[in-house]
This record gives sequence, C-alpha cells and structure tokens, in this order.
Amino acid sequence: MKKRLSISDIANNLGVSVTTVSFILNGKAKEKRISDALAKRVLDYVKKVDYKPNQLAKSLRTGKSKSIGLLVEDISNPFFANIADRIEKLAYDHGYHIIYCSMKNDEQRAKELIQLFYDRQIDGFIIAPTEGLSDVINNLLKSSVPVVLFDRPLADVDTHTVISENVEGAYQGTMFLLEQKNAKRIGFVTTNSTQSQMKGRLEGYMKAVDNVGMDLLVKKINPAQTEEEVVSQLKDFISDNKLDAVLFATNYLAINGLKAIKQYQLEVDKLISFDENTTFGLVNPPVSAISQNIQEIAQEVVRILVNQIHGKLDKIEKVVIPCNLIAR
Repeated sequence: MKKRLSISDIANNLGVSVTTVSFILNGKAKEKRISDALAKRVLDYVKKVDYKPNQLAKSLRTGKSKSIGLLVEDISNPFFANIADRIEKLAYDHGYHIIYCSMKNDEQRAKELIQLFYDRQIDGFIIAPTEGLSDVINNLLKSSVPVVLFDRPLADVDTHTVISENVEGAYQGTMFLLEQKNAKRIGFVTTNSTQSQMKGRLEGYMKAVDNVGMDLLVKKINPAQTEEEVVSQLKDFISDNKLDAVLFATNYLAINGLKAIKQYQLEVDKLISFDENTTFGLVNPPVSAISQNIQEIAQEVVRILVNQIHGKLDKIEKVVIPCNLIAR
C-alpha cells in the first residue's frame, strides 16, 4: 500500500506552512486572509495526489468522528438487518457512517462494545438495549453523549426512544384471528424475556382473548434452547392444547412453529407473526404478519440522534409508531 500523505507532507512539497495548509483544508482561507491563488494551489495539489485526511487525528482534534454506533440484539435477524440498512443510508445522507454490531443478549459483551465505541469517540449511540445496560447507558447520558433507544425502552433510563405499538399490534393481530379467521383456540408463543416489547405483545394478546372470554394459552420459550428442543416444545404446545390458531411474538419463533407444523403434520393453519419475513407469503400455511414500520422507525431514530448531536433538541422525545397488519 502507498504511504498515506500527511498535511506535513503536503506543506513540505508545496513550500508552505502546515498551519496554512490546515486552514485551507478546513475552509478557513478567507477567514485567515490567505490569497485565493495560494488556496487554489493547495486544493489543486490535494486533488491531484488524492489526499485523504486521517479521520482519527481529525476526530481527536475536533472531538467529532462523524460516526455513529448501532448496537442491536442480532444483526442477522431480518428485523434488525433491515432497520440497520435503512439507518445506515439515512445517516450517510447526514454525513455520518454507521458502525454496528450484535450484542447477542450478552450483558458483558454489550458493555464492552459500548465502551469500545465510546473510546473511539463516536458521535452518538443508537441502541436496542439488552437487559442490564441501564447503568452504562445512564453514564453515557451523564457524559452528554447523544443516545437514542429503539425497539425497547429501559424503565430506569430517561432518554429519547422510538418504539412500535407492541400492545396494540398484538391486540389487532389476535382480533384478526378471532374475527377474520374465525379461530376458537388461539395460542401465543413468546420468549421468557422480561424486555418491554415482549411484555407489550403478551399484554395485547391477553387483552384480546379476555375481551371474548376465551382461554389464555401461552407458551414461553427459552432462547438458549436448541432449535430441535424449541420445535419439539411447539409441537407439544399446539397439539396438547388443540390449537387452531397461533400468534408468534417474533418472526424466528414463527419459523420454528412452521417447522413443527410440517415435521409433525399438525392441523393448524391460522398463523400470525409479530414482524414480517420474506418467506411468510410463500409457505403453506401462509403466515400473516404484524409488521413494524421499519422505514419510519429508522427515520425517527436518525432524526432524533442527529438533532441531539447538533444541539437542536430541548426536550426528550418518546415516539411510538403504529404497526401494519399484513393479512394472508
């Protein structure tokens, strides 16, 4: 690789001072009364040699890295992958680059990643927080680091949040099964997580079933279990309770449910999942979806964070975005 040119190299090659080159590159030529001819000579040379500034040195000097840390549960999950893609594009339009990673619901891993990003002087954080991060996020806020939480808030962290209407979304999804699909015994499959979005989806299901006086049929899955174990448990849950419809709290649970139905030839064909998946319209039985508005979530998250970075927000924003029902 070619040696990276420094401002000192440019100054030496042109026979001018490092300070003069620095002023010109930072758009301060007129302010510092540098002649147009000299400014043009420096800029033409910089273009000719394809000079790229040292971003780390620049961030140390200005306190701005033009980068944002995006931390999610699992970047391979379609919901987080799609939202990361949109956030990255929107942030780039504002002049920022995204550095993203998966926390894997591992509290220690998450804390280490947040510290790593903080040490790199990123300009702000977008976090779908795992449990146990309240203290470290509150410390970021005390240090005046811009932070936006999305997908799930933390009860003891008072910062900007962007979430979906989990309760209403699950309620509407359950009512869809009750009214449109004429289901009589509706099961709800979720995880044993205490995260707020999962609690909201359970609450929405319970509200709908209570309204019509049907039995509450809930199965909580431990995410640490193997796929084989989960599929077996779902088979037992569906067959033992004689379900004719199932609402899944996440799309990956719905996929495991489809595997159980196919593997054990279960007679249940009314399915709906919280979060869409590209396969849901292709499989048999088809899976309806309570789809989160990914584009709007991404727009709000980026808008709020960029405004924080630029000091344009004078109050904390709590944004709640409706879900869309995709009926199949």
